[in-house]
Amino acid sequence: MGFYDVLQQWRSFDFNGFFTEVSATSVEAILAKENLAPLDFLTLLGDAAAPYREAIARRAFKITRRQFGNTIRLFTPLYISNYCENVCPYCSFGCRQTIDRRTLSLDEIESEARAIAQTGMRHVLVLTGEAPAKTPLRYLADVVDILREHFASIALEIFPLAGDGYKELIGHGVDGLTIYQEVYDEYLYKGYHRGGPKEDFVFRLDAPERALKENMRAVTIGPLLGLAQPVSEIFFAALHADYLWKKYPAAELSVSLPRLRPLVGEFKQPFYVNDTQFVRMLIALRLFLPAAGLTVSTRESADFRNNIVSLGVTKMSAGVSTAVGGHLDSSSVGQFEIADTRSVQEVNCDLLARGFQPVMHDWNSKLS
Repeated sequence: MGFYDVLQQWRSFDFNGFFTEVSATSVEAILAKENLAPLDFLTLLGDAAAPYREAIARRAFKITRRQFGNTIRLFTPLYISNYCENVCPYCSFGCRQTIDRRTLSLDEIESEARAIAQTGMRHVLVLTGEAPAKTPLRYLADVVDILREHFASIALEIFPLAGDGYKELIGHGVDGLTIYQEVYDEYLYKGYHRGGPKEDFVFRLDAPERALKENMRAVTIGPLLGLAQPVSEIFFAALHADYLWKKYPAAELSVSLPRLRPLVGEFKQPFYVNDTQFVRMLIALRLFLPAAGLTVSTRESADFRNNIVSLGVTKMSAGVSTAVGGHLDSSSVGQFEIADTRSVQEVNCDLLARGFQPVMHDWNSKLS
């Protein structure tokens, strides 16, 4: 049984009805537990848990320090192509957006890699649009071969691959995969993706497991908050992580909580997640998934990231550009507008000032 089958079991779940039955007593009973069940996690997302936010946050802090110490792992994205065949209205790279398109040459990859490495960063996340003809597997393998000379860990955030595709890139040195389902509500998903390879809901949903079957070391998943009802989306993302964790216990699993940011075009965001809701999701996730990584990106402001770093966060991006070739040339259109524009050095200094140890090198794929 794959995760799609698990998702189908919850398809008709009455979230509103569930929350009408939740009481303060229910929340207190959950906080007395060591291990949470899925509905325990859901309970912590409801209004009845709001008065207990401080208690949940204190527990999230203790769990995170026990599991991860005072370390925050840092990485930076490297955008290598913005060609895309998908009709995604919420993304600046969508094929109907009028932007300049570009795929970096291998020489440009080398230059970008050198610029990033000079900051001390040793974990890089490679991103493309979904246009396999523009960034075929052979090209991606060549990119990874170049990056291995500069980075200890190379992760991908690209179009979903078949298992043999992941196997080939792992063989070249890839050790991580980030892939967002974007929307776990299948009906809404199909409404957002009316053209391009992203139309296939199940193929995307199963991508993390295909990678893990080929021994991918680390996988990060999550929803794009703002496209669907936030509580149900984060609930399904947590179920997805829990499913993968139980099936592949040796893997490093992380959940990311990206919120929609301004982009090219006139897309109107249908749902909003305010800062209070975001924090409630973050600390509830920590209690439900005590050993999972929790990533907060530069979609969030510097002040907000500084304020929540102690509440369960384990990974952060730094020195970010969302434009193709953006570490050397900022003239291209970015995938979205970032909120935290700090350099790697500035992020390091802010973390140290708050008692955290920034880690830019804790894994080396060359030695695996």
